[in-house]
Amino acid sequence: MSETLLRLVEELNAGRLRVVDLTLPLSHATPLIPLPPQWNNSPPFTLRELSRYDARGPAWYWNAFETGEHTGTHFDAPVHWVSGKDLPDSTVDRIPPRKFIGPACVIDVTKEVAANPDFLLTSAHILQWESAHGKVPPGAWVLLRTGWSKRTDPAQYINLKDDGPHTPGWAKECSQFLAGERDVLGVGVETVGTDAGQAAKFDPPFSNHFVMHGSGKFGLASLCNLDQLPPTGAVVIAAPLKIVGGSGSPLRVIAITP
Repeated sequence: MSETLLRLVEELNAGRLRVVDLTLPLSHATPLIPLPPQWNNSPPFTLRELSRYDARGPAWYWNAFETGEHTGTHFDAPVHWVSGKDLPDSTVDRIPPRKFIGPACVIDVTKEVAANPDFLLTSAHILQWESAHGKVPPGAWVLLRTGWSKRTDPAQYINLKDDGPHTPGWAKECSQFLAGERDVLGVGVETVGTDAGQAAKFDPPFSNHFVMHGSGKFGLASLCNLDQLPPTGAVVIAAPLKIVGGSGSPLRVIAITP
């Protein structure tokens, strides 16, 4: 074992590094992004028991499950959006696994979101964050800490009003800045999707999806425990299931942090 890997194991075993789970539980109660009825909506997560130490299988317990690729804490691949459909290696089975691991840049906007659920992060906010914490490095996961995952009531989590959902996200120019000027791996959010709730009205609609995936970048949605990460210094591992031709998948996102 290399000295670097040996040191990593030693630091974990000694408790000098922590593993933080950034993943929400996945069950039938997991909130789903609501789409207008003219479009197919994702089926809720369902678990069907196959056997439990009984006549169906005397020595084992296992289940079958059904859900959409973009349910719960999940990964968005470039092919998920029309802007990324023609990019090479854009499905989850084709993405090089090295790209699932990167340093985390955690941007705390909990106060702003508490005052305005439709808050949008701009490139000016990124530059302000960089003045305090250093430049966002290439290949980073930029994670938007909003406190939204603390909303355990599904109705408050989706925050659906007569004019659609109201949740925070990214201004289009911010997505362009991160994808083009900072060459990030992708972005992560605590909300049900990586776009703001009102992003259907943006130009183009769902501009973070359009920009990020059209640039070959990724998305992580429905994260939690971002308040346990420092602004810099953590490493995030976000590896989706290797679904052939898949546009994304539920996944277990973990961070290694001091």
